[in-house]
Amino acid sequence: MRFRTLAISFLAGLLWLFSIWIAPPAWALTQIRLFDIDYHECPAEIGAGSVTPGSAMAANCFLITGKAENASGKPVINADVFGRVFDANNDPVMQNRNRLGSIDEVPPGVSDFEFRISVAANQPTPLRIEHLKAAGFTGKVRR
Repeated sequence: MRFRTLAISFLAGLLWLFSIWIAPPAWALTQIRLFDIDYHECPAEIGAGSVTPGSAMAANCFLITGKAENASGKPVINADVFGRVFDANNDPVMQNRNRLGSIDEVPPGVSDFEFRISVAANQPTPLRIEHLKAAGFTGKVRR
């Protein structure tokens, strides 16, 4: 009986040890620092006919630009961008929404980025952008 328990424990230990080599890699969420943030109106060919998401209300198109710093050493794919955008009256541009867009790929180091947002045409400019940050994965994520 004692030998059998010892043999089972030994086999379980071997299985655990070998599982290290067959386990899939774990990809953690990588934080991306965004800085030198600015915005400008979209070129006419991009912003023509813009409407606010979920309605037929006229909208203005803006490109948010800046620099992204990826300190992970690996490319980050499809990084989600979060933050808050306010109009000239200090009203939120995107009510109840903190995800503003995404950046397709952020290479290691510092790189330029841009993404598009739509703002209701009745919200006055200038816009104020706060707490912009991004996060993504260094591997391909199934969607």
